[in-house]
Amino acid sequence: MATEYAVAIHQCFRRKPVLALVAGSLVGLCFSAGFAQQPGIDFDLLPREIIESRLRSFTRNNDARKTQLKSMLEEAGCDGDRLKEQPVRRPKLPNLICTLPGGSDATIVVGAHFDHTDAGLGVVDNWSGAALLPSLYQSLQAKGRKHTFVFVGFTEEEQGLVGSSYYVQSLSSEQVAKLRAMINLDSLGLGPTKVWLNHSDMNLSRHMERLAFTMRFPFAVVNGDRVGDDDSTPFKKRGVPTLMLHSITQDTLSILHTARDRIDKIALGDYYASYNQIAAYLAYIDAILD
Repeated sequence: MATEYAVAIHQCFRRKPVLALVAGSLVGLCFSAGFAQQPGIDFDLLPREIIESRLRSFTRNNDARKTQLKSMLEEAGCDGDRLKEQPVRRPKLPNLICTLPGGSDATIVVGAHFDHTDAGLGVVDNWSGAALLPSLYQSLQAKGRKHTFVFVGFTEEEQGLVGSSYYVQSLSSEQVAKLRAMINLDSLGLGPTKVWLNHSDMNLSRHMERLAFTMRFPFAVVNGDRVGDDDSTPFKKRGVPTLMLHSITQDTLSILHTARDRIDKIALGDYYASYNQIAAYLAYIDAILD
């Protein structure tokens, strides 16, 4: 996640309307409507040791990170024809694309960039997101899915969303029309999972809040419109509903792109809870989206 200025923070309280001051205007952020009966949420929850082990497998070199992510995807069961490298024009490193076939070609993309800046070890930004891709695949693969899930490790996000932009540009209009959602994971584990609402589709955000209410997960909104950009943006520009998930607050923003971006900055309990919440959310939207 690129950083430049300050982040605006808004805490949402479930079932209570909240108004927050954003760039001089009052904006309603929470969803207080009644909650419908939720469908069954069916996924495999992996042990905490696996999630933490994959997080701790980071390396400093981006090439080695790509290799490590590919190895973890294969370990999780995404191999053979399901796992592909997509060459990208400018960088030497490809996007990694792991496909979990579903009952239809309606598709949900789950993405996270694996590259990092020269400063620090890039554990938060963004090995924390990339390292969850194999575990989320593993959590969903044992059950039949209505949607096809595509897990993408994007290259060169830090150089201007290069990998995600190339991925989206390579899609035909027919392929884009089949995308039901793009869920982006960036800079997790500094605290509970948060939604960048201004980079997210309102309907997908409501589903996240409803799930949080049902399963007692935390739900908060932190908008970072002047902070930088993320890999959901190229999808949003082509009309794909997006949900941007992160863990940044005003107090932790200064960790990104510095030598402080280390494994000891991750709150491991919050990181495992984020994995649990995201896995549940993916199973949930698979059940309720068309």
